[in-house]
Amino acid sequence: LEEVAKFRAARRMWATIMEERFDADDPKSKQLKFHTQTAGSTLTAQQIDNNIVRVAYQALAAVLGGTQSLHTNGKDEALSIPTEESVRTALRTQQILAHESGAADTIDPLAGSYYVEGLTDDIEAEAQAILDEVDSRGGMRRAVEDQWVQRQIQDVAFDRQQEIEEKERVIVGVNEFEVDDEEPEADIEEVTADDERRQIEHLNDVKADRDSEAVEAALADLRAAAAGDENVMPYIVAAVKAYASVGEICNTLRDVFGEHQPGAAL
Repeated sequence: LEEVAKFRAARRMWATIMEERFDADDPKSKQLKFHTQTAGSTLTAQQIDNNIVRVAYQALAAVLGGTQSLHTNGKDEALSIPTEESVRTALRTQQILAHESGAADTIDPLAGSYYVEGLTDDIEAEAQAILDEVDSRGGMRRAVEDQWVQRQIQDVAFDRQQEIEEKERVIVGVNEFEVDDEEPEADIEEVTADDERRQIEHLNDVKADRDSEAVEAALADLRAAAAGDENVMPYIVAAVKAYASVGEICNTLRDVFGEHQPGAAL
């Protein structure tokens, strides 16, 4: 329910910020549209079938919270890239939610719940306090440069791990409800040398068939936009449409921005 409330709070905050900070008039611009991926950080290497249940509940929370797009993780992604069977199970999870549960048939199905509404209010207030803190520090870029954002993440991660180790937070199959017998060996997807070779050949085929001049022009436009003050996203999209590779796009941005080097912790 906390995840549902988080999404509901985000939608409410978006509408408020768009109206009060950016003077948005179009009602559609006040509608937060977002993609959700189930949390890979919650997947466990122990008793991986439990991850199917975790993913299902997380997907349900996303739907109840109003997501427009959803990705469900494979059960074995704590160990490797998912097998075809795991991908199919993840897909079927979404399809069961969409076609059998009825959860997606109603807009904001938990609206009016005393607990959910109260939790939404609490999360919104706490999130707004964080945004105010970021603003007081000169904005997100300055907060990142000062390591403030990183410290917040590190502190939460430390607290969560401590809770797990002290069993204040139960992780089924990890710190409680473990199995004494050795678990059966999982069917793990392996990337072979042949897989790597086929992917390289496919990339080379794409490069051979594309319009090289269009690619170079798109990357040059992206480089110019990155060096200036323009929004680089339209130029990235144009480069993708010209079949520039992810590596080529990233290298173009590296030429302008360099690689991020974290500053010394304060």
